[in-house]
Amino acid sequence: MRFDEEREITLRINGSAHVMVLEPRVTLLDALRDRLGLTGTKMGCDRGECGACTVHVAGRRVLACMTLAVAVADAEVTTIEGLAADGELHPMQRAFLEHDAFQCGYCTPGQLMSAVACIAEGHATDDASVREWMSGNICRCSAYPQITAAVLAAAQETGQ
Repeated sequence: MRFDEEREITLRINGSAHVMVLEPRVTLLDALRDRLGLTGTKMGCDRGECGACTVHVAGRRVLACMTLAVAVADAEVTTIEGLAADGELHPMQRAFLEHDAFQCGYCTPGQLMSAVACIAEGHATDDASVREWMSGNICRCSAYPQITAAVLAAAQETGQ
């Protein structure tokens, strides 16, 4: 297999199938942003260190900048654009608004996606646990206390 040979794959993004022709070296982040126009997922470091590009693949959080698009072909990918359902904010999005859990907003999509996964994984039990399991998501504005409060509030609201 050559890395410059394009191949056809199907990416299932937010419930919709997208047939794409990509080189095997294209990252999921580049496919989302540059090829599909889903710019909610942010590129922060492009090295897997900041968490701004966090999305869910088959229900698990992954760093889109470190994931090859061909590796997730046919798996369900959820981006920040797919978090809300039927025009209603996700409970985590509401909690972020209620707790003012953002400043500049650049890291917010990745923080939200990671926070939803943190709850689903059963790690939103107390401040220390949330901080530990969210530690891969950097907020340069230091909104960590508000983010932690939002995660715990959403966990309580959803009964998890």
